[in-house]
Amino acid sequence: VQLVESGGGLVQAGGSLRLSCAASGRAVSAYVMGWFRQAPGKEREFVAAFSWSDGVLKSVDSVKGRFTVSRDNAKNTMYLQMNSLKPEDTAVYYCAAGSRIYYSNYARGMDYWGKGTLVTVSS
Repeated sequence: VQLVESGGGLVQAGGSLRLSCAASGRAVSAYVMGWFRQAPGKEREFVAAFSWSDGVLKSVDSVKGRFTVSRDNAKNTMYLQMNSLKPEDTAVYYCAAGSRIYYSNYARGMDYWGKGTLVTVSS
C-alpha cells in the first residue's frame, strides 16, 4: 500500500485547509486508515482513525468540532478538512493504513505510512 499526502501549507489562525491522502495498492478498502501529526520537538500524536466502510472510528478531543474526516471510495482517497486552525495545530500530518485496530494506540496497528505534509498555522 502506498500513501501520498497533499494539501499542506501555511495558513493564518482561524483559517482552513483540506489534506488529502491518496491510497494505492491491493485491498486498500480493507485497511483502517489514520491521520497522525507530529509537531516540532514533540512526539507523534493520533488525530483520527477511519474505516472505508464505517467512517470515522475515533478522533482526538482537541480536533473535535474543527476537523472532519471524509473519503472518496472511488478514488481511494481520504480527506482531513481542518477548520478554525490554531497555531498549536502546526505539525507534519501523516496518513497511515493498518490491518489491526488497537483502540488504546491506533499507531500500533498501522502498517503503512505516508511521508507527510507540513501544516503551518501562523498567529
